[in-house]
Formats: sequence, structure tokens, C-alpha cells
Amino acid sequence: MADLHPRIAALAHVPEAHPVRWVPLAEEHLPALRAICEEDTETWAIYPVNMAGEGFDEEMGNFHENTAWVNLVAIDMRTGEIAAFSNYINPNVDFPETAEYPGGMGTVEIGGTVLSCKLRGSGFNRAMKHAMISHAFACGFHRVVLNVDERNERSKAAVRKLGAVYEGTRRKDKVTWTGHVRDTAVFSILRDEWQG
Repeated sequence: MADLHPRIAALAHVPEAHPVRWVPLAEEHLPALRAICEEDTETWAIYPVNMAGEGFDEEMGNFHENTAWVNLVAIDMRTGEIAAFSNYINPNVDFPETAEYPGGMGTVEIGGTVLSCKLRGSGFNRAMKHAMISHAFACGFHRVVLNVDERNERSKAAVRKLGAVYEGTRRKDKVTWTGHVRDTAVFSILRDEWQG
């Protein structure tokens, strides 16, 4: 990360927020993440990529190679177990600097999140996203975006609970690994409206 803009590199250091401890994605995390991805293979039907079975290695390789993503692993502080992973996607540090937005920091997306099935509905995902959003704003970004497949009702409900505002749907936005041409629901949170 030495070659990254300092505020992009800073995204990799999300502060602990019980029960979540964040660490940058590393090779040692892959076996546990593979097991998480195998817990609910039906979920992958509505994800852009397939991380179950043979798809895991290819997609994790893509995550590692993509320098526009900051890849993170969430550890459950109560058990010490790897619980999830998520990413900061395409952080924009070329936003025109103004008095209202000093530092020239623009938008960053949070996405590519996978959570262990046993933690669904436990509040862990909310704690994860809360920490990531707060940290993005602390790093100087003024807008956080969360993009969700229009079919993914569970994720849309979770994003709304965070206080994200629905901006609209990008129609026929992306072709998923199954060949489905998805519509993408776009949500955002602005720094000056975040209740963090």
C-alpha cells in the first residue's frame, strides 16, 4: 500500500468497534473465508461473482490484484473467529477541493461483503458497516455508496437500517456470473447526515 494515496491507505486501518476487529485481507485468512463462502451456496445466485467451490480461488485472486479495492477481514472479537470480509471500492481522491469539501476526498463504495451465516440477524453486519462508514468519513471522504442487486431484499433492508438514502436504480447495470443482467439499487450516505 506504499504507493497508494495516504487516505486510501488509511482505509485499511478501521478502528476496532466491539464486536468487530478489522484486519487487511491476507493469505492466512483464505481457508476460513472459503468455509464461510461454502456455508450458503444458494446466496451466490444473486451475487455478481461466485465465490463457492472453484469460483473462490479465482475471485480471491481478483480481489488481491485489484488496486482500486481495499480488502478487509472482520474478526468476531467475542470468539476470535473470522466472521466476514468486505471492501472499500474505488475510493475517489480526485474530487475538486472546496471549502465545503477540503482535502479533495470524494466518494467511496462499500461492497463485496460476505458474512458467516451464523451471524446473520445478530447485529454483526450492522456493526461492521457502521465502523466502515464512520472510518471512511474520518479519512475525509464525504459520500459513501452501497450498491445492491435489486433482487437482494435482505441487503437492501440492512442498508436502509444504516440510514442510507435510496438514490435510484441503474437498470440493466451489470452481468453477473450466472449471465443474469441485474438492476442495481444505489444507496448513499453523506458525511453531514451520518449519525455515527
